[in-house]
Amino acid sequence: MEEEEEEICKTPLTNTVIVVCIVAGSSGVLYGYDTTVSGGVMMMTPFLEKFFPAVLAKMRDPKEDQYCLFDNHKLTAFIASMFIAGLMSSLLAGRVTRVIGRRFSLITSGILFITGNAFAVFADNVTTLLVGRLFVGFGIGFANQAAPVYITEMAPSKWRGALNTAFQFFVCLGAVIASLINLAANHSKSSHGWRLSLGCASVPATVLIIGALFIPDTPSSLIQRGKSDEALAALTKVRSTREGAEAELNDLINCNEAVRSNHEWHYKTLMQPRFRPHLVLTLLIAGFQQLTGIGMIAFYAPVVLRTIGLRTEGSLCGTLVIGVVNLASVFMSTCMVDNVGRRLMFLQGGLQIIFGHVFIACTLAIQSQGQYDELEDSYWIAVLVLMCLISSAFGWSWGPLTWLIPSEILPIEVRAAGTGIGVSTNFIMTFILTQCSMSMLCSMKYGLFFFYGAMTSLMTAVIGVFLPETKGVPLEFMDTVWCKHWYWKYVVTAQV
Repeated sequence: MEEEEEEICKTPLTNTVIVVCIVAGSSGVLYGYDTTVSGGVMMMTPFLEKFFPAVLAKMRDPKEDQYCLFDNHKLTAFIASMFIAGLMSSLLAGRVTRVIGRRFSLITSGILFITGNAFAVFADNVTTLLVGRLFVGFGIGFANQAAPVYITEMAPSKWRGALNTAFQFFVCLGAVIASLINLAANHSKSSHGWRLSLGCASVPATVLIIGALFIPDTPSSLIQRGKSDEALAALTKVRSTREGAEAELNDLINCNEAVRSNHEWHYKTLMQPRFRPHLVLTLLIAGFQQLTGIGMIAFYAPVVLRTIGLRTEGSLCGTLVIGVVNLASVFMSTCMVDNVGRRLMFLQGGLQIIFGHVFIACTLAIQSQGQYDELEDSYWIAVLVLMCLISSAFGWSWGPLTWLIPSEILPIEVRAAGTGIGVSTNFIMTFILTQCSMSMLCSMKYGLFFFYGAMTSLMTAVIGVFLPETKGVPLEFMDTVWCKHWYWKYVVTAQV
């Protein structure tokens, strides 16, 4: 078995597999664009005048507490509503993906996304605006569930980590594009600038739909649906030799035999004790990701920068800088993930995020005392640098690894269901924190960043203790990592 595992690890990287993984990963643009564009749009005067005049009135009141300017539940629902829709669709997507395949799930996500954007662009009231956000959330739920699984199942084990960062790369690319369009729309002073910002999201969705029409479905998905001949054809396209494709196909078929004999509902199967390590880590990693406080950086960066004195255009420029730093950090992840390993990257990224949050809190605390007014410009520069530090750490650790690890560790029979639950957990936490963040900022002020620093400390410790290393392990032999782990080996042994 070790010789077979070593042979699979030597599977070369072909141009075809790079192309199909890029197409699937490009669905990340939808997520990155939409989460960033909404934070910029909520700063635009025409948008606030039309939908949230009470917030605009607070912004114009010099006596208003700067930490409480955007504490408006309807406004935060504009951002958070898509996550509750993503929660529901990601649970549904686990089942749908098994039935129609990973490729058609990507196409479905693009169609839903375009539909939602149409509602938002032509909205004349808050209700229509929120309906559009719900459709967008449904699309993102499908994309975030299907894309990481697609890449994981297509990539050779040696390159799986690097190729999976394509999804996070496109998330960051979408964020940068959204920041640029927000900046241009705001600078134009047009009353319809916010419609332009929201409407441009349909472009990457259209590109995803067209691209997905020309890529094959994954061999694992095809085998699950009884299409072994098509699975061999798909493997032959993305592997260097037909002999290598046939050998890998045999391993996948053998791995799938247990699935064919198990007719239980797959979410019920996932609850069996033998899948406890996989489920626990999937839930922890997916839930912990948002407790890094990345929402304050990714969604509300313009608000945080506005709080320390920058105006709308300056805040949008700062958001663009943060996005560029995040994008650059994903290149680091691509180079590191299959060399350094997943676990060490989690730990390094966690320490950097803790440092950033603690010093943002200290900087805001000093500013709130008003003792160093001559350093007023230095405050926003310091906060921007620290936000970039957090963004970069997230970009090469918690960002891509949250999607990579569950798709690696979950066995084929529960992979779709498990990743669906993981994405749903992530959406639950994102919805709660996104909806409550402005109220938390208003009540806790700089203490909010101490809170996120403490949460990141806790979850970094949990990852350090309980996460096994999966670097370079073929999916067919992933069970071996649990048997070697200091804690999980006792859980696994107890179920044998």
